[in-house]
Amino acid sequence: MNGTRIATVAALAFASLAAFADSPTPALPPNVLPSQLENVGIDEHLGREIDLNLTFIAEDGYPVALKQYFHQGRPVILNLIYYSCPMLCNLILNGETETLREIPGMPGKEFEVVTISIDPSESFDLARKKKAVYLSSYNRPAPGWHFLTDHEGNAKRLAGLVGFKYRYDERQQQYAHAAAIMILTPEGKMARYLYGVRYPPRDVRFALAEASEGRSTLSVEKILLFCYHYDPTTGSYVLFATNFMRAGGALTVFIIAFFLWRLFREERRRTARWKEGLV
Repeated sequence: MNGTRIATVAALAFASLAAFADSPTPALPPNVLPSQLENVGIDEHLGREIDLNLTFIAEDGYPVALKQYFHQGRPVILNLIYYSCPMLCNLILNGETETLREIPGMPGKEFEVVTISIDPSESFDLARKKKAVYLSSYNRPAPGWHFLTDHEGNAKRLAGLVGFKYRYDERQQQYAHAAAIMILTPEGKMARYLYGVRYPPRDVRFALAEASEGRSTLSVEKILLFCYHYDPTTGSYVLFATNFMRAGGALTVFIIAFFLWRLFREERRRTARWKEGLV
């Protein structure tokens, strides 16, 4: 099992506790998912371009195409949830909100945030109420945080494109799904998956910096990214020792060159003074 699958299974384990805690199930062998979580998870499709013509219902009740939130030079944070979720989706949104408070920039200026319900029965009125709750919690301007609902089954189509697999459990009347947010480029290509219900601000900043293709407003993050690389085994950004060594080597060469230049310049000055003394 690779790192991505480990992270996904960990998220699913949390989802199963949240959605099926009151469902007694027999003990399962290690690495075996309960039946409720079959065909549930995330398959990463890095570099895949999503269909930006897919339409959804905005908080005002009108259809809107995804392309409205792309091609503006800003990366996009995408999360697929459902608004009536009893626990897990709220934890995802809570974690996302907490992270957004701690990173520089504002939704609608440096990046966009698109939250979409996977439940086709949910109305735009519910999306509007959920948005009001989280924008109040965010307590900062966020003109670029959008809460959408399904339109003509496009939530399922989008989920398939980004690799987000979920299923509806009739007995529990809840959706089983993984916990994650996704980062896309301004052109609508999948750039990064971040798992769990807490998203380290550093990881989100770096993911946005990578997705944004080095925009000037994120130049600091690009410099920091020299020292950090995404590690799929941990699902986060970690210190990359090779770059430190490379940077240390370059610094050493620079220091040596600087001292040699100083010595050469001082030698030339001494030679010039000596010649002046002979005149």
